[in-house]
Amino acid sequence: MYRTHNCGELRASHINSEVTLSGWVQRSRDKGFIVWVDLRDRYGITQLVFDEERTSKELLEQAQELGREFVIQVKGTVIERASKNPNIPTGDVELLVSELTILNDSLLPPFTIEDDTDGGEELRMKYRYLDIRRKPVKDNLIFRHKVTQEVRNYLSKEGFIEVETPYLIKSTPEGARDFVVPSRMNEGQFYALPQSPQTFKQLLMIGGLDKYFQIVKCFRDEDLRADRQPEFTQIDCEMAFIQQEDILNAFEGLTRHLLKEINGVEVDEFPRMLYDDAMRLYGNDKPDIRFDMVFGELNEVTQHKDFNVFNSAELVVGIAVPNGNSYSRKEIDKLIDWVKRPQIGALGMVYCRCNEDSTFKSSVDKFYDQKDLAKWAEITGAKQGDLICVLSGETNKVRAQLSALRMEMAERLGLRDPKVFAPLWVLDFPLLELDEETGHYHAMHHPFTSPKPGQIELLIRIQER
Repeated sequence: MYRTHNCGELRASHINSEVTLSGWVQRSRDKGFIVWVDLRDRYGITQLVFDEERTSKELLEQAQELGREFVIQVKGTVIERASKNPNIPTGDVELLVSELTILNDSLLPPFTIEDDTDGGEELRMKYRYLDIRRKPVKDNLIFRHKVTQEVRNYLSKEGFIEVETPYLIKSTPEGARDFVVPSRMNEGQFYALPQSPQTFKQLLMIGGLDKYFQIVKCFRDEDLRADRQPEFTQIDCEMAFIQQEDILNAFEGLTRHLLKEINGVEVDEFPRMLYDDAMRLYGNDKPDIRFDMVFGELNEVTQHKDFNVFNSAELVVGIAVPNGNSYSRKEIDKLIDWVKRPQIGALGMVYCRCNEDSTFKSSVDKFYDQKDLAKWAEITGAKQGDLICVLSGETNKVRAQLSALRMEMAERLGLRDPKVFAPLWVLDFPLLELDEETGHYHAMHHPFTSPKPGQIELLIRIQER
């Protein structure tokens, strides 16, 4: 038996018990007459102790030879720890070792196997099997396992059937390019890896299964971005004989269940927002509503003076940054440089300070008086001590630019609390959008969406064009 207990299991109730542990050497501290070793496995860390009073000379010398990531097995007695460690569950005890077996020695690892490692991403990916030993990576994998288990449990109870669909398929029209696999049996012909199981789940609906789900790998040959991967896993579902409300209720229930069971967080019913409102208020079709800084459209109160930058713009829009008036001119200039980066693409930024005495000071005081600036504050919801940041230009571009600025400011101000969950539904996404270069309509997200009742004639008009 390699172990009777794991390294995260021992407590004060185990004192005086004889146990066997196996794991990896996290670190060791050698004082000459005594050696402490932190032994790690998937479940936690247990401190081992070897000393010259209670340990044989040979065993102490053997412990002094242990290096990081040696794989060892130890037998011994659980004793009370003299200097307790409240930061780990096993911190009240340690193991007085009576027998040590080196199962596998190790070269010095290329980076430290710690939460805060000294290894860069490229190095850690090269030695991924070592990186997985680190607690943050291990915890992510365990978290993912728990999520998939809860998804399966919840959807199964709701009457969904899990069906595994093929990976080698015929190419189907979707939003990206296919990865292709050459066929050995049919020279010159290829399979495609699925971008989603769309065709198969439609067959399942036609076949009468009526509720299907799958935790499925999908493949899309597209350029890498922060939210785009060549392969990814999604919770894929399909339902028959349902309306929009059925879908919202089913998957709001799933999300609330996961938040409660995995994170211990209870959330109320999800707010709902139309796509047009999300774009108008946040410039984003997946807005973060954990904080304010809602867009204020300023065309009516800016396009009546001689400032041609605003007069020629399709949209003038701003946000109020909380307590932003405390920023120095140098800090604001850096903010302007930030929005002018190629990744954002703004040509510049106008700002307005909201002073504590209810006066205003802007970068365009030459064109706008105090009454004008007061209207800016009213529309953006700015208060005394805030900073109004204003961008202008083509509607779609400037909304995306201000959305990026809003998220950046929230990050800097610590408003995006990862412990706060604020899910919402964004409804009525456009099915199609016009490609200005070709003059043709194409699917904005994917073409597998049924039009709303009463809107089918709109598709007919587009076809007639």
